[in-house]
Amino acid sequence: MVVGVSGGPDSLCLLHVLRRLRENLDLSLHVAHLNHGTRGEASDADARFVRSMADTWNLSVTVERRDVPALADEHGLAFEEAARRVRYAFLDRVARKVNASRIAVGHNADDQAETVLMHILRGSGLSGLRGMLPLTPLRDYRLVPPFEEGRQWGTGKEASGDRIPPAGQVLERGTRDCRDRSSSSLIRPLLGVSRRAIEDYCADHGLHPRFDRSNLDTTYFRNRLRHGLLPELEHYNPRIKERLHHLAEVATGDYAILARARREAWDTVVTQERRHAVVFNQASWQALPIALQRATLRQAACRLRRGLRDVTFVHIENAREVAMEGETGTASTLPMGLELRVGYETLTIGEAGEAGPPPEEPLLWRDDPMPVALPGTTPLPETDWILTARRLDQWSMVDITSPDHPWCAYLDAQALVKPLVLRPRRPGDRIQPLGMGGRHAKVSDLMINLKIPEAWRDHVPLLVAGGKVLWLCGHRISETARVDEETDKIVRFQFERAP
Repeated sequence: MVVGVSGGPDSLCLLHVLRRLRENLDLSLHVAHLNHGTRGEASDADARFVRSMADTWNLSVTVERRDVPALADEHGLAFEEAARRVRYAFLDRVARKVNASRIAVGHNADDQAETVLMHILRGSGLSGLRGMLPLTPLRDYRLVPPFEEGRQWGTGKEASGDRIPPAGQVLERGTRDCRDRSSSSLIRPLLGVSRRAIEDYCADHGLHPRFDRSNLDTTYFRNRLRHGLLPELEHYNPRIKERLHHLAEVATGDYAILARARREAWDTVVTQERRHAVVFNQASWQALPIALQRATLRQAACRLRRGLRDVTFVHIENAREVAMEGETGTASTLPMGLELRVGYETLTIGEAGEAGPPPEEPLLWRDDPMPVALPGTTPLPETDWILTARRLDQWSMVDITSPDHPWCAYLDAQALVKPLVLRPRRPGDRIQPLGMGGRHAKVSDLMINLKIPEAWRDHVPLLVAGGKVLWLCGHRISETARVDEETDKIVRFQFERAP
């Protein structure tokens, strides 16, 4: 087990307790300390203190240094957030190095109360009200891979030859984070123990922890809560910390129920999930309870943006209202370049300004007309679809009126004059749709009436013979190529996946 030790009372108490229990619990302990580089000689003294203590207690230790303020500035993060990400990434790397499945840290009940209050003030939902969890897989965290090469001290081997990996990035689109590789879990054994009880334990056992003066600096948000707001709230309720701790426990239980319901709903409403988009069936999603509508929207955003931490209520609620009431083509903005877009029968969460994943249909990705082999097969470029054309010697009207699927059409061979091509639509294209009494319709208008998504209308193939549109593929054939009892020769066209 890796134990994160800062030198303060919480981590020192934790290490002392685990050391006393290690034989009964069959624990192998490894101490890990990260010097954040923020307090000059005081930070260096903390590092020396942790190493000396580990040596005294005959424990292996890894001590490393990072210039967290510089990293926070470089990557546009608040110092507290950068410190959290870099610290957990460091602990994860140490755990993998020593083959530890657990990383123990010294967060206590007072820390939990501060965390819950902080989340309330920032507008958290049920997930945030849980505060910190007693056990969390480290892959669930949005971590920063180790950034820089720098000094490190191991178990008495200052020049061990271990090198810190090259500079990484804060989680942006397309980057890799520690969730891709970590199998460790973070545990907080002292989460139910008050800070006062921990300090008393240290005093009773002759432990002399380091004092970090930065904990008094109220420029940090958590310190303002600790030294300002929480003492003020204690005037209203002396047990406010206990109440906030209870709130976290209740929220944790309730969230487990919601998470299970969300997983079940996800399997019901998601029709496509790809790297850059998630597509919901609109009717199924709209039938969900409001809580699950919000939960699935939030889940989609987080899956597409792995570094996303804050999806506000305003973002989710605006998207939910658009998904419920917006007309086709309406969009709602989500964080980090995402948007929700309303389709005819779908809701797509994906890149802003893009239409999400194309449908699983034969589409044309080139503008030039493609000669159609008759008989024979015509592959669609950049896809795994082919168009097969076959002359039929025998056929029945049952086959003609009930084709195998929409991407199959039976046409009168006499209408297939040359050149016979596949191409996308062009301005002014018209067709005589079967069943409209010979009337012409603009292909563009017909596509709208058929609710073909706008983004894909320029990619739906048209079968054109002698300049006339005979088949809006997958949707309508032309009256001029219809087959009836008097038709002499016919051709069967069918799109299918290449074998």
